[in-house]
Amino acid sequence: MPVLDIADCINETCPWSGDPVQADSLTEFEGHVVGFCNPGCLEKFERAIQHFRAAIAGDENPEEASGGCGASGARGASG
Repeated sequence: MPVLDIADCINETCPWSGDPVQADSLTEFEGHVVGFCNPGCLEKFERAIQHFRAAIAGDENPEEASGGCGASGARGASG
């Protein structure tokens, strides 16, 4: 995986918390560097991506596949 540079980041604040992005919490998404305020928020984003990709692929219950809510890990009303 290439080293990501905060200078290439498309956002200045974390989409989860609104706090400034940090250099240790960057990822590449659809060809763009996206930043988060800490590794925990980055992990939430990665889980959310997995959740939606599973849903798009036709997984009948993507929450079960990902262990719960892609953002918080919480189960839906049925779980």
